Amino acid sequence: MPARPSILITRPLPGDALDLLRIQADVETWPERQAPPRAELLRLVAGRDGILVIGDRVNDELLDAAGPQLRGIAQYGVGYDNVDVAACTRRGAAVSNTPGVLSGTTAEIAWALILATARRVTEAERLVRAGGWGAAGFGALMGVDVGGATLGIVGMGRIGQEVARRALGFRMEVLYHQRRRLDPSIERELNATYVPFEALLERSDFVSVHAPATPETRHLMNAAAFARMKPGAILINTSRGTLVDQEALIAALDAGRLRAAGLDVTDPEPIAADHPLVGRDDVVVLPHIGSATHATRAKMTEMCVKNLLAALHGERMPWVVDPAVYDRP
Repeated sequence: MPARPSILITRPLPGDALDLLRIQADVETWPERQAPPRAELLRLVAGRDGILVIGDRVNDELLDAAGPQLRGIAQYGVGYDNVDVAACTRRGAAVSNTPGVLSGTTAEIAWALILATARRVTEAERLVRAGGWGAAGFGALMGVDVGGATLGIVGMGRIGQEVARRALGFRMEVLYHQRRRLDPSIERELNATYVPFEALLERSDFVSVHAPATPETRHLMNAAAFARMKPGAILINTSRGTLVDQEALIAALDAGRLRAAGLDVTDPEPIAADHPLVGRDDVVVLPHIGSATHATRAKMTEMCVKNLLAALHGERMPWVVDPAVYDRP
């Protein structure tokens, strides 16, 4: 009787979908919320037919440790910059992600950061907790209006479009930039205007970044970009930390060029508690919780399970990242 397939999951996950996976495979889950240490991860992947990773680095080192029987890697999330997809494809291991399901949820976190930075919400909350409400006095914690302001969206994919859709309720002017312009019907639906990157920076009161992490987008938001931004503008990043040059961001905040920044992602992650960004009143830093709702995370688990089951059965993953893996002889 052939051995049952073996699956490794690198963190505990919500939802009931894992029960279906356990029926068809032996499943081991790393029990802690933090990632397994690298050496431990390399030990755990040995002999697996499939692995489910949550941002864990998948490269030749890990693929060598896993062995040639590895058939599928399910990335828990839409971004997969942690995975060397080309290396996986060369070895015949399909890679998948979970697109679409978290778009609205992540857009809500971007909006939480827009409102929190504009109205200094977290700063005010800390003041109250410290007993400083009375001492602050009238006129403290003055913020800026969101309604009627100009929102610039860098990267108008699924998440960027959901951010723009929510801007309609705030009567904002929405500008966007990406490599390819949207269909005019989508622009009309979102009341969004395509502009060059430089014009977006110069005209936007809020710049919200939703581009993928690639070598080309590394430090897209750098000193030159901050120098072009409208004085007093606010930066929001819920994509990947590598898109923002954090030292240049700190310099722009120190110089008063930017009013504030709201970050759900940093470089590296997790960010140290003593990092210069963390202690600032003009920066809101969240621990990468863009997809963190019960319903969204459960759906992401379900999508990962479907991807892994397809790989185990020799079928095409429903959300495969590189279809070329199926063209190999």
